Amino acid sequence: MSLVLVTGAAGRIGTVLRGGLPERGWALRCLDVVPIADVRPGEEQFVADATDLAAMTDAAQGASAIAHMAGISGESTWPTIRNANIDGTYCALEAARQAGVPRVVLASSNHASGYTERPDGGGLLREADAPPRPDTYYGVSKVTMEALGSLYAERYGLDVVCLRIGSAFPEPTTTRQLSTWLSPDDTVSLVHAALTAPAPGFRVVWGVSDNTRRWWDLTAARELGYEPADDAEVYAEALIEAHGEPDLSDPVHRRVGGEYTTADFDAENFPA
Repeated sequence: MSLVLVTGAAGRIGTVLRGGLPERGWALRCLDVVPIADVRPGEEQFVADATDLAAMTDAAQGASAIAHMAGISGESTWPTIRNANIDGTYCALEAARQAGVPRVVLASSNHASGYTERPDGGGLLREADAPPRPDTYYGVSKVTMEALGSLYAERYGLDVVCLRIGSAFPEPTTTRQLSTWLSPDDTVSLVHAALTAPAPGFRVVWGVSDNTRRWWDLTAARELGYEPADDAEVYAEALIEAHGEPDLSDPVHRRVGGEYTTADFDAENFPA
């Protein structure tokens, strides 16, 4: 059984992975800054900060891969984002290099290309058509994450897969999320595919379920072996009844970053 170090293991996505990866044959070593309350049989636990390189390198010893899910999962102040998301990514990759871990899966985000717009004519947006266009400091941290991943893949030969995760929640709660939802089961499937794909090198792939209304292309993720099983459309009737049909001319629905591209996310709303 291969061992994966999951950072941010007490968080929302980390908790989902703790529930699903063992069923895919993975042994788990869990790292978070807080203790995990419900440690499961066979789990190893490290209580440490993912920005502590020495602790991360220690935790990575003997692992086959790192699934780096730790960090701030939304907009915040620049110092907070820089420390948790940029320094934390560096520590994950450098710990892998020092400990001889050959693969790192990074939790990137659609916000790395937040100002990219929906394709005309209802087409699907490929990763190659969504270059770095961050919408926030958070988005900048994900661009930097992908750049660091590319560096460590090119210079040190690591396999690095960056997952541009959409809306990873138990179920969609807005009409936008009818397009961007990533279900818990598909989260596990996507991370498992990224952990097991043969020799991926450096990859950036969208992380969404097979939603009827999605406009992000899943070809690259499927090439890794990802087979999504869920579709947000089962929630559509209730959400549209509550909120109305989405206005595709609204930036929230027209841009990859959605509401993160609006004035609500201007820097003055996140004072240092």
